[in-house]
Amino acid sequence: MSELLVDHSGNGVVWVTFNQPDRRNAMTDAMTRRWSEAMAELADDKTVRCVVVTGAGSAFSAGGDLSWIAGGADASVPDLRDRMLTFYRTWLSVTNLEVPTIAAVNGAAVGAGLCVALACDLVYAAADAKLLAPFTSLGLHPGMAATYLLPRAGGARLAREMLLTGRTLTGSEAASEGLINRSFAGNELRAAVHEIATKVATTAPLAAKLTKVALNRDHPDLEAALRWEALAQPVTMASADMLEGLSAHRERRVPKFTGS
Repeated sequence: MSELLVDHSGNGVVWVTFNQPDRRNAMTDAMTRRWSEAMAELADDKTVRCVVVTGAGSAFSAGGDLSWIAGGADASVPDLRDRMLTFYRTWLSVTNLEVPTIAAVNGAAVGAGLCVALACDLVYAAADAKLLAPFTSLGLHPGMAATYLLPRAGGARLAREMLLTGRTLTGSEAASEGLINRSFAGNELRAAVHEIATKVATTAPLAAKLTKVALNRDHPDLEAALRWEALAQPVTMASADMLEGLSAHRERRVPKFTGS
C-alpha cells in the first residue's frame, strides 16, 4: 500500500491523500519520502492547476511519528536540529507549489499535521474534525513553523491559546474563529472542496499564480502593494488568457484558459 495517493481527477485538480489510516496518517519516514517525491512531481507538472491535500480514514494527520520522536531522545541537539529542519522543509514544500493549494481536513489534524494544513492557501474542514497543536503538553517546543503559521492564520491570541493551553477546536469552531476558511458536514466535505478546487482550477493559471505570490509577499505597506500590482497586472494584460477572459465575458460563456 502506498503511503500517499496522488489522484489526477481532471480539469487540473490533483488530490494528494495521506494513506496510513491505521496510524492516523502519522508522518512516518516512508510517507515523508513519498511526500517529497510527490511535491517535486507536482511542481514540474504543467497540467496541474490546483492541489488538494486530505487524509484517508478518520484522520487528516496525527502529525509527527511519536515512536521516532520518543526514540530520538538520546541523539545530540545538533543532530536532532538537522533532522528536524529537513523534516520541516520537506513537509512545508507544499508552500513552494506555484498553483493554489487546498487542505480538506477530514478528521483530526494534530501538531505538524495541522501545520501542513495551515500551510495550504485555503483550508476547509469537516465540522466535527479536531484541530490541535499539543506540543507543550508532550514536553515539546512547537515545530513545523507552528509559531508562524498559527498566528498568521488565526491571530496571535488564538495561537497563544492553542499552543500554550493545548485548546482543541472543532472544524466549525476553527471556521468561526477565522483559523480556517469554512467547515462542512463530514459527508459533504469532499464534494464541497472538489467544487471549490474546480473553480480555482478554471481561473487563468498565470493570474492565479501571480495572485498567490502577491498574497504570500505580506506587503509591508500600501505603496509596496501598488508597485507589485503595477508590474504583475500588466504581465497578465499581455497574456492570451486575458483576451480569452474578456471575450468569454462579452459572449457570456465559460472561458477556456490555456495558461498562455
